[in-house]
Amino acid sequence: MSIPATQMRPGMVIKFKDDLHLVFAIEHRTPGNLRAFIQAKLKNIRTGAMYTERFRSPDPIDRVHVEAIKMEFLYNDGDEYYFMDQNTYEQTVLKHETLGDAVEYLTPNLLIEVSFHDGKAVGIELPTSVEMTVTETEPGIKSATASSVTKPAKMETGLVVQVPPFINEGEKIRIDTAEGTYMSRA
Repeated sequence: MSIPATQMRPGMVIKFKDDLHLVFAIEHRTPGNLRAFIQAKLKNIRTGAMYTERFRSPDPIDRVHVEAIKMEFLYNDGDEYYFMDQNTYEQTVLKHETLGDAVEYLTPNLLIEVSFHDGKAVGIELPTSVEMTVTETEPGIKSATASSVTKPAKMETGLVVQVPPFINEGEKIRIDTAEGTYMSRA
C-alpha cells in the first residue's frame, strides 16, 4: 500500500530500496524558497544499519503492514530483552540493537505492542507515557512550587530526566516516551 511521504510516522515499517526499514524519526523541512521535503531517519531491519534519507512530499512510500501483538516486558539479561504474549504465554527475545533507545523506558510488567513481520519481531511501540521511580536526585526544596527551574533525576532504568525541584528520591513520576520529559507525579 502506497502513502505519500508526508504521512510517514515514527514506528512505521516501510519498504525502501527493496528492503524493510523502520522509521525512527521524521522531520519536515522547508528551506527558504525551495521545495519542501521530508527527512527521515531509517533503520534497515535486515542489516541494522541506520541512515538519513530525503523524500519529496508527493513521493510514494510503500508501507508494510506488521502484526502488533500486546506483550508484557518481563526482564533483561545483558543485551537480551524478554517479552511474554498475554494470551499464549509464549516468550519473545529482542536484542538491544533492535530496541534502540526504547530500552530506557522498559520496566518490569510494562504492557507494550511488539511488531512482527513474517513471524519475526522487528520492533516495539511504547505507550505514550510510563511511570518510573526516581532513584537518584538532589534533595527536594519544600517551598519550590511552580517555577522553570529543573534538576536532573536518575530513574530505575538509568534514564536521566529533568524534573521540578520538589521531586525527591523514591517518588514515582510519569514520563512522556516521545520526548523523554517529566509530565507529572504518578
